[in-house]
Amino acid sequence: MAGGAVSIKNVDKYFGDFHVLKNINLEIKENEFFSILGPSGCGKTTLLRIIAGLEEVDSGDVLLDGESIVHLPPNKRPVNTIFQNYALFPHLTVYENIAFPLRLKKLSESEIKERVGWLLNLVRLEEHAKKKPHQLSGGQKQRVSLARALANEPRVLLLDEPVSALDAKLRQELLIELDNLHDKVGITFIYVTHDQAEAISISDHVAVMNNGEIVQYGTPFEIYESPANSFVATFIGETNLMKGDVVDLPSENYVVVEFPLLGRIVCYRDKPVNVGDTVLVTLRPEKIRITHNRPTFIDSTPVNILHGKVDEAIYMGYQTKYFIRTDGGYILRVYKQHASYLLDEKIIQWKDEVFLFWNPDDSFIVEVERS
Repeated sequence: MAGGAVSIKNVDKYFGDFHVLKNINLEIKENEFFSILGPSGCGKTTLLRIIAGLEEVDSGDVLLDGESIVHLPPNKRPVNTIFQNYALFPHLTVYENIAFPLRLKKLSESEIKERVGWLLNLVRLEEHAKKKPHQLSGGQKQRVSLARALANEPRVLLLDEPVSALDAKLRQELLIELDNLHDKVGITFIYVTHDQAEAISISDHVAVMNNGEIVQYGTPFEIYESPANSFVATFIGETNLMKGDVVDLPSENYVVVEFPLLGRIVCYRDKPVNVGDTVLVTLRPEKIRITHNRPTFIDSTPVNILHGKVDEAIYMGYQTKYFIRTDGGYILRVYKQHASYLLDEKIIQWKDEVFLFWNPDDSFIVEVERS
């Protein structure tokens, strides 16, 4: 199989007076695993349906390998779609479900047998070939759906929340299978989801959508570590989002922000700001270190240090989520991996007094309100 490069140019879509998609521009590379991530109603499924030909654009263009496909009907596009409800034929066996699109193409029985056999092996369902859909688990049904979608050798596979109907463990297993399958078949996967953990765990690139617009595009690392605004910061993972005023610009790289109840914090200066500006700062809970004793540092590298008390501790198995009430009364979320405890370190518990510290590079500005 060979993947296709998808270009979305200035696409707008209305449903009546509702502007569903607003000047969407995207470049999806050949053979990559690309995710479109956003909350319900943001327009991501509509965008997928436009690529599939199931919805028409009101303006703009969609190109596959440089050629416009907006005027092609769905069955003429080298694109197949996987839906969350599987869409299997209940009266057909696994084998016949996968063979169905091949029979429509009038392939010979020997060609169908060879192709279906290869696909059954690919999705590890050889022993289930004679079963009907009602005899399969949710994960197995989705694998049949995947095999059938790949039968016609599409250049692009569209996946619309394909694992949302599965329980958490099965979702994780199928995500790993999807990633492995993508590596094996070598075509372009475009994956739509509202689940940020799914998107950042398997994607080469991610487009984050909100209210019909793409608000950030980048690698999973870029999206998580450098969110473009407060929406992305809070939608992708968890964060401490703090509002304060710029009181000092001590260097080219750092800015001092004063927060109500929290005091003065040194933050990374990744946006142009002036003294007096009001800013929103994000700080991921796992970036904050927590200890019983006040930390000491040999060099003069700036470090933020706060004292507080454990207001709440939630044990999660692999980590504990702490809610720390600082001396000023501000609540900060701090997530500590249990593997990060030193051998002789005392476990931090509810009501303990603690010190928090973090690198200023990890607290950075996502939005600025000019003074």
